[in-house]
Amino acid sequence: MNAATHAQDKFPPQIKFIIGNEGCERFSFYGMRAILTVFMVQYLAIKEVDATAVYHIFIAACYLMPLAGGYLADRFFGKYHVILYLSLFYCLGHGVIALFENEMGLYWGLGLIAIGSGGIKPCVSAFVGDQFRPDQDNLIKKVYNLFYWIINFGSASSTIITPLLLAFFSPSVAFGIPGVLMAIATLIFWSGRKHYVNAPPSGKNPHSLPRVLLSAIKNIGGGSGFLNNAKKDHPSEAVDAVKSVFNIMKIFFVAVPVFWALFDQHGSTWVHQARAMKPDFLGITIQPSQIQALNPFMVMTLIPIFVFGIYPWVGKFYNLTPLRRMGWGMVIAAFSFVQVGLIQYVLDAGTPLNIAWQFFPYLTITIAEVMISITGLEFAYTQAPKSMKSVIMSFWMLTTFLGNVYVAFVAKINVFEGGHFFMFFAALMLVVAGAFAWLASSYKYQN
Repeated sequence: MNAATHAQDKFPPQIKFIIGNEGCERFSFYGMRAILTVFMVQYLAIKEVDATAVYHIFIAACYLMPLAGGYLADRFFGKYHVILYLSLFYCLGHGVIALFENEMGLYWGLGLIAIGSGGIKPCVSAFVGDQFRPDQDNLIKKVYNLFYWIINFGSASSTIITPLLLAFFSPSVAFGIPGVLMAIATLIFWSGRKHYVNAPPSGKNPHSLPRVLLSAIKNIGGGSGFLNNAKKDHPSEAVDAVKSVFNIMKIFFVAVPVFWALFDQHGSTWVHQARAMKPDFLGITIQPSQIQALNPFMVMTLIPIFVFGIYPWVGKFYNLTPLRRMGWGMVIAAFSFVQVGLIQYVLDAGTPLNIAWQFFPYLTITIAEVMISITGLEFAYTQAPKSMKSVIMSFWMLTTFLGNVYVAFVAKINVFEGGHFFMFFAALMLVVAGAFAWLASSYKYQN
């Protein structure tokens, strides 16, 4: 093996700084998020319905901010500077929550964390890819597998550890340690500054999606179709790229936000339910917020099972296209909420249940996640034209934003209580899954 070939098979040296940063940052975020609901209810005496609303508004904000972070990075400052500077907001947010154990401190802290976490979200994963030369394409898949693994490792470990810090020490310690991890993440990232490949900001795009839309509105009435009106000011390729984005997102926005409305409740309403259950299992006391650690462990286990086992087997007698995978995943997601709803009915009737019963809905919702989230990302990325890849990723994150807004709204109006709350979301998921299947049936796949 010559030196050039050896260099092609090795990660660039700066990758260790980005991966180290991501591991600490994910520990920080998921650790804070794991205890957020319990902290609001037990320590700040916030009502469960209000705590649920706050939790989901925060998650929604974290998935709205990527639009701003990606725009600032692409248009003005570049990815490195956006990641570094917004990480400081992130650290400050943790510090505010740790130092001020009251509602005002919580809201200010969550706002700063949403700016930091959401702002850097679209930049870090793209920044990893920027570090590789064109002759290192073989390493891209490897580095993203490592990237995904470190995310789940940070999530799983922090979801186990941080609730123990809250139970045995104090909120300031439980929120402070994730803050320290975020500061370490920022320092690690800064340490690699002399090694990074920094792609310059692209500046204005004269044929961006907003400009094409504005042109279509300006030239409306031309009689050639709404988006075709934009061809007076933009090349056909740019207009066709916007059309492809709309074709994808009109399917996604029907049902995917509702899936996220269900999935993200494992950090809010499912934690409320776990608080009412017996915490001892096989001689081990499980904190209500620790049960969430089942999800990342299950994800890492289920992905190879589905990729190498279930999908090929089903494919022998049923054409399991990406959109069909997602549709069936939505049905499975609805079933997970039927399970949680039945558990809640039993608890509301006064029958005590062990927290281990939540294993079954966690397994079900994680199967749905594998079928919907991973498949959806793959589908959106492969179906979008090259010029619209980042736009599609931003819109995909918006589905999570909308889903969490739905939950916050339903929680605040407080129409459904107990098991009825979960059954409402199960029914909603089934209804929109039907609409999704109908729209998906006419979608023409792009090569």
